[in-house]
Amino acid sequence: MNPPAEPSRDCPLCPRLMAFRHENRNRFPDYWNAPVPCFGPLDARIVIAGLAPGLHGANATGRPFTGDWAGDLLFATLRKFGLAKGEYRERADDTLELVNVRIVNSVRCVPPQNKPEPSEIATCRRFLAAELEAMREARVILALGKIAHDSVLKTLGARIAAHPFGHESEYEIGRFRLVSSYHCSRYNTNTGVLTTAMFEAAAAKAKKLAGL
Repeated sequence: MNPPAEPSRDCPLCPRLMAFRHENRNRFPDYWNAPVPCFGPLDARIVIAGLAPGLHGANATGRPFTGDWAGDLLFATLRKFGLAKGEYRERADDTLELVNVRIVNSVRCVPPQNKPEPSEIATCRRFLAAELEAMREARVILALGKIAHDSVLKTLGARIAAHPFGHESEYEIGRFRLVSSYHCSRYNTNTGVLTTAMFEAAAAKAKKLAGL
């Protein structure tokens, strides 16, 4: 199983993100400050589609969801359901391993204010498409947040109007079952939009649909 093509460390496809990347290399020289690669085995049955790296999270560590609150909830949940093992230490050199799960962000580079522009999401979709194509064993996509949900739909050629976003929404699209959740961000958990129980329910649904 050949890994899909990755964006280069100095990917020039999105000028605004490229400029922000160079700015951050000066501000935070010890950070990763490059497109963040996917995390998890390529033969996984579950794809977790995230949004984009956080400035002081994945952009710092070089691993999706590693180093910020979203990762605390995500990885704790995956470990609870046997979809991860090892210890999560908020850095890429810990012992955490994903089991039958691979994390793919909709946008690989950190955006200013954590808000990618529609053109940047569209530009980076080629890498999401390549990942889904390469993951031959994948059967379930767990999309975190509406932006990831919509990007997955567009990648799979499905109409957004016919597949509206909702927490624990579920759709069959080709060989995939798409399950969506509110993003496990600190903002969503602090405001009560998403509770731990709600997030665990979405993860449990994805695991069950994947036959795990």
